[in-house]
Amino acid sequence: MQNNLLPLIQALRTFAQERDWGQFHTPKNLACALSVEAAELLEHFQWLTEAQSLALTREQTQQVGTEAADVFLYLLQLCDKLGIDLVAAAQLKLQANAQKYPVDKARGSSKKYTEL
Repeated sequence: MQNNLLPLIQALRTFAQERDWGQFHTPKNLACALSVEAAELLEHFQWLTEAQSLALTREQTQQVGTEAADVFLYLLQLCDKLGIDLVAAAQLKLQANAQKYPVDKARGSSKKYTEL
């Protein structure tokens, strides 16, 4: 993991160790928890129009931030458990996406790379 994430990862490890939660933090369980938290994040946008989703109130933004943090923390825990360097994986994925979606073909388009 990138050095800037290491303190947060260590804090997550300590948090779980102090509560003896490691026994529950299997990759399967962490992936399930991540999915649940992602659904809770989505719930804040469920019935909003596109315009409303771009104009959240301060309270709504704080609530979305809390759910985004839950998603982020579970994702970090999952990657930590599996030995995945999340920053490196994201950088590789960005490079792969750049190949799939070249600027000259993808600019302004929402089509999948197989349709460009």
